[in-house]
Amino acid sequence: MQRRIDHLVVAVHDLDEASSLYQRLGFQVGARNRHPWGTENRLVQLQSSFIELIALGEGAEIPPHEEGRFSFGAFLRDYLEQRQGLAMLVLDSGDAEADARAFAESGIGAFEPFFFERRGRRPDGTPTQVAFTLAFARSEAAPQASFFVCQHHFPENFWNPEFQRHDNKAVDIAAVAFAAPEPQRHADFLAAFTGSEPRRVADRDVSFPLKGAHLDVMTPDDAAEVYGSVEVDPAQPSLAAFSVRVEDIGRQGRWLDAAEIPYQHIGSRIVVPASAAFGVAIAFEAT
Repeated sequence: MQRRIDHLVVAVHDLDEASSLYQRLGFQVGARNRHPWGTENRLVQLQSSFIELIALGEGAEIPPHEEGRFSFGAFLRDYLEQRQGLAMLVLDSGDAEADARAFAESGIGAFEPFFFERRGRRPDGTPTQVAFTLAFARSEAAPQASFFVCQHHFPENFWNPEFQRHDNKAVDIAAVAFAAPEPQRHADFLAAFTGSEPRRVADRDVSFPLKGAHLDVMTPDDAAEVYGSVEVDPAQPSLAAFSVRVEDIGRQGRWLDAAEIPYQHIGSRIVVPASAAFGVAIAFEAT
């Protein structure tokens, strides 16, 4: 069964500065939240997916990786020591414990499921509770990228149409780009993770269909051609870019002009370069 993108994790040093950029891009950015281990985030909620802007909070107590346990906080800390950017791709899960067992059986992640909960707020400011279970996969060939699935235990407390109203009329995440010098080398891992069979889109590039979106695995040169530029180590497989559907691409261009955010037209998309967006290229495409 095809999975959908649940969310993307964009790791940054300054959460307020990143939130300001996303607001200038035309997104509604949610309030600051803190995880029990000390990372802090602000969310951009779309119709069936979201963008998580995340940073290390003051006084964070990050648990280390252990045998059979993947530390979300430790991965982000180590990632931020190298760069800012798109650190994690997260797909949906109806049963994270079953997914953890399936990942172990397929050889892509022998990690215990990770449950956590935190306080949230409804659009009117009243408090609510949200909880999640995560099941991690791991590719030794791509140590700078993290992949996991997320089960929402109280989805009715999380998803809310009021949070999905954006000045740029954003609808959902349409695509994610994973840049790797040898795309085919990652095909087996990503097929097991996504539950989708790859489709060849170029001599070396492959794409994995997802529910309402797609994951494109391409060489750094091809990623730079599609997204204008990417800020990745050419030798290090990395999540590099994503695309968001908007109702009116012309309106988005005018919005970016007014916000004085650099962009370029590439095909039918408008693309904000990685250099202007905390290490990840952001494309906008018409619905």
